[in-house]
Amino acid sequence: MCAEPLEVVEIGGRRRMRCPACRYVHWRNPGLGAAVVVFDEEGRILLVRRGPEATRSGLWSVPAGFVDYGENVREAAARELEEETGLIADVGDVVQVASNFHDPAKLTIGIWFSGVVTGGTLAAGDDADDVGWFALDALPPLAFDTDVDLVALLRRE
Repeated sequence: MCAEPLEVVEIGGRRRMRCPACRYVHWRNPGLGAAVVVFDEEGRILLVRRGPEATRSGLWSVPAGFVDYGENVREAAARELEEETGLIADVGDVVQVASNFHDPAKLTIGIWFSGVVTGGTLAAGDDADDVGWFALDALPPLAFDTDVDLVALLRRE
């Protein structure tokens, strides 16, 4: 806050960065992601293939993205679904909450919501270069362990 170089101190049993002059603590918190899990009338889950500029390019995931500062988490989930798939959905209950450790430089917490498609036209967009419906027992390679865990949860249910 005052431009003094930060020092490493222990606070709450963890190493934190703090300014020795003004005592400001830089809390390194994870980002928040939101996703919508939707199925078609045949019971297939909607997935997007991650585009060339996306993390884990070429692999598939549930449509998801970051929640913007000041944005409602359910609205963020619906926005990300529409940006990546062209579909509009009513966002429902929480299906899964999980920590994402796939990028150590940018840790996140994800919230996956159930959703029901209410409109739109299916088309890959934003950082997705393909989109499709898949049976839970015939999935393409998934990008993230959290999506693998989600599918395992859905198969049990």
